[in-house]
Amino acid sequence: MRVTAATPADLEALLAFRIEASAWISKLGSDQWSRPYPADRLLATIEGGTVFMLRDGGRTAGTITVTPEAEEGLWSEEELAEPSMFVNKLTISRDYAGQNLGGRLLDWAGDRAYRAGARWLRLDAWTTNERLQRYYLDQGFQYVTTIREGGAVNGGPRVSGWLAQRPTGLADHGFTDETPVPDPLSA
Repeated sequence: MRVTAATPADLEALLAFRIEASAWISKLGSDQWSRPYPADRLLATIEGGTVFMLRDGGRTAGTITVTPEAEEGLWSEEELAEPSMFVNKLTISRDYAGQNLGGRLLDWAGDRAYRAGARWLRLDAWTTNERLQRYYLDQGFQYVTTIREGGAVNGGPRVSGWLAQRPTGLADHGFTDETPVPDPLSA
C-alpha cells in the first residue's frame, strides 16, 4: 500500500468515506460526524496539501489529514510554542477494517511530523466518544485535557475537545510513501 497526497479528484471519495464512517460510528452509539462535512472546506485542505490517501492498487483504503495548524482554542500558548503537527479526519474504509491501517497511518504521520521537525503529534477527538479515545491511548497517545467550551457556534460546548499527543519519531509503518517531503516547521 502507498500513501499519496490527495488531489481534487479525491473529493467525492473523501466525502463518501465520511458518510460511511458516520454511519458506522452511529451504529456504535456516537453522534460523531453526524453533520455532513462542507465540501468546500475539504477541498481547501486538499489544495493546501494536508490531506493524504492510503491507496491499495486502484482502491482507496484510508485517509488522514496532517497539518502544522492547530484548531483555534484547543491548545495553550505554551503547547503551541512546541513544534507540533496535528492529525485529524483519520478514516479507514470498512472494507479494510481490522488490519491496523489506522495505527500504521498514525505511525506514518508521526514519522512525517518528525521529518518536519515536530516534537509532538497531536490530535483532538470527539469529547463523548470514549471508544475512540481508548483507541488513541492504545496507539501510544497520552491524554492532555478536555476542552468543553468555546468550540461550537456562539461559544457553546465543543464536541471535539478531547486532546492527546505522543512524541514523533521515525517509524517502520510499512507503506510506500509517495508524498512530497514535508516543509520544515518554522521556528
